Amino acid sequence: MKTQYYTASTLDGFIATEDHSLEWLFPLGDIAETGYADFFAEVGALAMGSSTFQWMMDHHLRPGSPDEQPWPYEKPVWLFSSRHLELPPGADIRLVRGDVRPVHAEMAEAAAGQNLWVVGGGDLAGQFYDAGLLDELIIQVGSTTLGKGMPLFPRITPPGRLKLVSATQMGPGFAELRYSVEY
Repeated sequence: MKTQYYTASTLDGFIATEDHSLEWLFPLGDIAETGYADFFAEVGALAMGSSTFQWMMDHHLRPGSPDEQPWPYEKPVWLFSSRHLELPPGADIRLVRGDVRPVHAEMAEAAAGQNLWVVGGGDLAGQFYDAGLLDELIIQVGSTTLGKGMPLFPRITPPGRLKLVSATQMGPGFAELRYSVEY
C-alpha cells in the first residue's frame, strides 16, 4: 500500500487558479491518454480537501441542474474541511478535520491493502508529507502556465527527498513525473 499524491500541474507549479478553477486542464489532452485508469484501479480510499470537493460539486456534479452528474467515486472519501458542506446523496464521504495521522490509519484499514490517493489540494498533500505518510507524487505536468494560483506542493523538500522514478509523455499536452518520497 502506498499513499500517493496524484494530480495535474501547470509548468509553473499550480494545480488551480486563484479562484480554484481547473478549467486550464481540460484543453490540454484526453484523460484516456494518461495513466489515470491504471492508477485508479489500485486505489482503495481517497483524501480530499474542501476546495477540490467544492470545485467538483460546482463544475462536475452540478446538483439541481439539467446536467447533474452522480458522485464519481465508489470508494470511500475522507473529506478534510472545517466548514459545513452539502454532501451528495449516497456517496461514501466522511467529513474530517485536524491531524491527518489518525485519518490515514482509518483510510488504510478501509483500503484493505490498496493505495491511498490524496486527491488535492497541495496543502493537504503537504500535511501527509509533514507527517511522514506520503510515499509518492505522481504529477501530470501540463504544457501551460498560469502565473499565479494554488501551488502544487507548498512545502520545502531537502535535496534528495524526492527521487525521480520515471518521466513519461502523455499525449501532446502532458508529461507524467513520478517521484518516490525518501524520508
